[in-house]
Amino acid sequence: MNETVLATIRHNCDISDARDHGIYSICNLVLRLRNLYKWEHGVEPWQEPAPPDLLGWIEAKENFWETIVDEPYRPLVVEGGEADPHDPEAVNGLLAEPTLLYGAGYGRSLKSIFFLAEKIREEEVAGCPVVVLGRELATELASPFAMLQDGTILIRREPLRYFFWDHIQEIRSSSRLSLHHALRRYGILKDGRLDHAGFRERLDHIVDAEIPIFIHHEVGEMLQEELDSDTLRRIIAVFPDSIVEFVARAVKDVLADTHPDGMLGFIIRAERDASLGLYTGLLAGLRRELFPEIAPAFARFLQDRDWQGIERARRACRDRNLVLAATIRTIAGQIGEVTDEEVMRRFAEEVLTPLGLDPPQGKESQ
Repeated sequence: MNETVLATIRHNCDISDARDHGIYSICNLVLRLRNLYKWEHGVEPWQEPAPPDLLGWIEAKENFWETIVDEPYRPLVVEGGEADPHDPEAVNGLLAEPTLLYGAGYGRSLKSIFFLAEKIREEEVAGCPVVVLGRELATELASPFAMLQDGTILIRREPLRYFFWDHIQEIRSSSRLSLHHALRRYGILKDGRLDHAGFRERLDHIVDAEIPIFIHHEVGEMLQEELDSDTLRRIIAVFPDSIVEFVARAVKDVLADTHPDGMLGFIIRAERDASLGLYTGLLAGLRRELFPEIAPAFARFLQDRDWQGIERARRACRDRNLVLAATIRTIAGQIGEVTDEEVMRRFAEEVLTPLGLDPPQGKESQ
């Protein structure tokens, strides 16, 4: 790997973080910085750095961000050829590294995503090419572990390992029943508690076993057309990092999950007990609010093992969110035609209030 190119990719990752780390809450930012520290230092998910080391590294990182926040992203130059860092197809063509894949895209609030990772394997699922990636040579704070790039589903195994470790460590009371079911299936629940040593030993097995469900989320994302990417981009362009963006993203995710070929549809067809527990237990925030049927359906499933009950919940959720998506799409279509205040008013009245969510106040409503 060309070290100059690698340094450029890593620098662009730093620029992205310098520009947009403010989109995260303090708690979320600290978690992401901790995992970025672990990645930079080759530390396993379960190995916690000494607090002084981590805090010193965070301070140095934030000081460095201040020096580069206004820099433009650097083009990638390989043997005289040059490519925009946001054009992964062109970059991969220049790199000509068959064992590596360069990724780029946009995440929450249009934060730039860049990474470079080693390929583990390539396959095809539901007619869509899939690449599973392993060791990462460059990454940034967002590090989405599943994404679509130029019609290809990318699964990033390293961020997925951190995701599972972090979320299963901190089991919320609202998800204890479902996650305990999954942990029991994987043999890492002892006397009603997570077996931490067993979890460390089986983490990679769990990650590899669950990769297919995340592939199918992306399949659902690709196939669902009710809330398209253009609509989301219109929303983010005017209401970035707002309740409008968050709700629209959550609806889009739920529609992907509940598509017949999406994550939950796949779990039901394959009757994946552990995956169902993980899906239900890890569903959080707005996505959980948008899918109120799943918790009671899962509780009944534990009694009767009737997959049709989960299927009914999937359909009911999907039908309701399709209506919600149509409303969001209609409102988003008025962006630029009416005032931003009018768009926000309609969104509050027709989307937020029916969901039981408080309309934004002050700056967010601008």
